[in-house]
Amino acid sequence: MLGVSITTLRRWDEEGKLVAERTPAGHRRYRLSSITSFNPMPEFTRTEELPTVAYARVSSHDQKDDLERQAKVLEMYCAAHGWQYRVIQDLGSGMNYNKKGLKELLELISEKRMGRLVIAHKDSLLRFGAELVFAMCEIQGIEVIIINQGGEVSFEEELASDVLEIITVFSARMYGAYSHKNKKLVEGMKKAVEDAKNA
Repeated sequence: MLGVSITTLRRWDEEGKLVAERTPAGHRRYRLSSITSFNPMPEFTRTEELPTVAYARVSSHDQKDDLERQAKVLEMYCAAHGWQYRVIQDLGSGMNYNKKGLKELLELISEKRMGRLVIAHKDSLLRFGAELVFAMCEIQGIEVIIINQGGEVSFEEELASDVLEIITVFSARMYGAYSHKNKKLVEGMKKAVEDAKNA
């Protein structure tokens, strides 16, 4: 009825926002009257008053400096527009859907606890599947802002980039992210992609 996750119900119970009654076995039970009268966002009445969430992500630990720079750009952009904002940061592959920050972002979207999503570029959200997140935002009336739209890339360049990402992820899982075999394979693939672009 409220469209929220079990985790959120637990949190609301602990925070005293929507307190559940307990069965002798300790299960939560809610009266219909408490649910129908409950407003999860009493402090926000209009979409534009909801906070802005900026999301920054890089793929690996050796890109931590890039993550900090990306977060700073997002902070400066939000501050320049005078928005109330927070930045969620993630460190992990764009093909990994099990990241802590991404899960938190999806929960905020599904519960409409944000009014705007700001990202540096489309791939900083997800390598594949960003459109699904954008569709969720559209359904919830959440504005999406991509700061760097980038120039038009050819189909071949986009395909080469996608293939490289897939090989990088699977190679890291097969050989280990820091193994010599993995690094050699990824470097070889990057060279092949660059050669193809320059041909």
